[in-house]
Amino acid sequence: MELDLRLITPEERTVLERNIFLSTIEQIKAWARSSSMWPLQFGLACCAIEMMATGGAHFDLDRFGVFFRASPRQADVMIVAGTVTKKMGPLVRQLYEQMAEPKWVIAMGSCATAGGPYVKSYSVVKGVDQIVPVDIYIPGCPPSPAALIYGINKLQEKVRNEAKSGRRVINR
Repeated sequence: MELDLRLITPEERTVLERNIFLSTIEQIKAWARSSSMWPLQFGLACCAIEMMATGGAHFDLDRFGVFFRASPRQADVMIVAGTVTKKMGPLVRQLYEQMAEPKWVIAMGSCATAGGPYVKSYSVVKGVDQIVPVDIYIPGCPPSPAALIYGINKLQEKVRNEAKSGRRVINR
């Protein structure tokens, strides 16, 4: 059934014109992806405590559409929270490869971003970006829950901007 524009008043016509929403399918998909991020539920060291606090009732990541998942096959965001050792590196890579596309990585804390205070140790990886491509870096030792929320908001913004530009930017 088609609307006959001759039968509506000028006031109704302006209301109809203001309520038209134009977008692309890619931008709608990006909005949906950015509004429902599911990070993988695992932690490597003390930064994981701050990550758990962020998911708790006081900071409530649920209000941003962020729900922790226990399976890598259900997750689309990996938050690397803590020190990555050379022994743990292949397991982090395996979990990353099991995640569904598109997937993103957040490096949380100075240990995950650059090795932290253990950077001179023989067993510590000097940044998780040597194992998996990282999209967002969150500095601090350990970073506060507010910093993690800020990083997640920046990741959501990045996902929406990738849809507008039409290309995915991967930091490798």
